[in-house]
Amino acid sequence: MATAQSTTPTSTPPNLTARLNHAQPYALGLFRIVVGLLFACHGIALLFGVLGGTAVSAGTWPTWYASVIQLVTGLLVLAGLFTRSASFLASGSMAYAYFSVHQSESLFPLQNGGENAAMFCWAFALLVFTGPGALALDRLFGTGNTPAPNTHEQQGTPVAA
Repeated sequence: MATAQSTTPTSTPPNLTARLNHAQPYALGLFRIVVGLLFACHGIALLFGVLGGTAVSAGTWPTWYASVIQLVTGLLVLAGLFTRSASFLASGSMAYAYFSVHQSESLFPLQNGGENAAMFCWAFALLVFTGPGALALDRLFGTGNTPAPNTHEQQGTPVAA
């Protein structure tokens, strides 16, 4: 007599979950590289008047200083060097930009033109908590900014909301 097998679908096949977990540091590393490159491009555009940007005068508050922060932190995040510290500074600068420049126009980013500032702020905040992922110079130089691989799995049960 054959037993009936359950027809209830599982949420994710175990082999797919294992593959996704294995690829997670690389996906995070690619995310970090793209976000860092885009952020550095914003700084380059404003500092040097290239890539469709208009150059700002040196020392102009706050635009010139924000551009320097964008260039330096963007390059550090792109390279994966001091990723958490650079991301913290970049996230804070974007929060400042959003609340001081954009929110006075309207509450929502789509209405006040602050989508870039909001997205960069949250993307960098994510990198503060996740670290640089794979392909980062933090791992090569051992800056202490990067946890050992798979430490989140060795610590036990993840925190759930």
